Amino acid sequence: MRNSVFFIGAFVALSLAVVGPAIAEDPEFLMEVGTVAPGGSPWAEQLQRFKAEVQEKSGGRMKVKLRLGRGNERSLARRVQMGSMQAFAGSVGGMSSIVREVNVIEAPYVFETFAIADKALDNPAVIAQVKKVLARRGLIFGIWAENGYRSYFSSQKIRKPSDMKGVRFRSQESMVHVETYEAFGATPVPIDNGNTLMSVQTGVVDGFDNTPLFAMAASWYQGLKKGERHIFLSRHCYQPALLVYSKKWFETLPKDIQKILTTMPHDLTIWGREQVRKIEPVLLKNLKRYGYEIHDPTPEELALFKAAQKDVPDRVAKEMGPEGVALLKAIRKTF
Repeated sequence: MRNSVFFIGAFVALSLAVVGPAIAEDPEFLMEVGTVAPGGSPWAEQLQRFKAEVQEKSGGRMKVKLRLGRGNERSLARRVQMGSMQAFAGSVGGMSSIVREVNVIEAPYVFETFAIADKALDNPAVIAQVKKVLARRGLIFGIWAENGYRSYFSSQKIRKPSDMKGVRFRSQESMVHVETYEAFGATPVPIDNGNTLMSVQTGVVDGFDNTPLFAMAASWYQGLKKGERHIFLSRHCYQPALLVYSKKWFETLPKDIQKILTTMPHDLTIWGREQVRKIEPVLLKNLKRYGYEIHDPTPEELALFKAAQKDVPDRVAKEMGPEGVALLKAIRKTF
């Protein structure tokens, strides 16, 4: 994993030193941010910028500690919900075990392009709905981040939906990811981030879906045997990430500090998205060097996958209840 982290770090704008004001030896407030994001990644750099912004705007009253590459997303999110950690930065999928309604965001082909995703997620009505469902579960919205578009990494070639029938795929521990696989007749195996690489290496699963960036950062790409390395660029799931605060902790802060945490510059989100997006072409070239056969499907091939999954978003929204339906409706209104 260290090699992968350094590899990614070489393509991220880490040359810009991000520093905030001097922090007092005993600052008034401390915020620990838990994340599985490794050091040297675009996500870590975005968090460094977030840290500098908070410390500067608070005049050093708030000290931010980044806990990079820690644990798994479900447990980190739970700790923040309970108040034993102040903040969590991770994927919407990792948050969905606590805030079920956000499953709809990662439903297949809800967002056809980055531009559509940006327009929807930055829409005030959508953000308001997200804040509402988070707050009900003891979480406060901070900023958006991004993992990107997920595609299929597999020991078998995939060209049509039937090629996935019976194939065992590692699934994120999220209901919408499980249902997406089941729409093809694949066999989803929910496994947390930390155990995925071993599960691929030992043949517990035949593949997984994620972004090229995460597959490299977490070393998952190493799990498939040489000669059995295939990527089908389905781009079926746009996966945003977010940073949230513990509501229990947040409500103990003075109003001026609360305002700082909830009014982060949107440029921070834009910058983070740009770093993730510009690195993907480089990563795909390097995955080819590591023996991956990469298939970018034609519109006709992709249409078969979209058809197989077309009912998933509405079905997931209904299972999530009125708030899930309302969130999907708010997203679609932006199209």
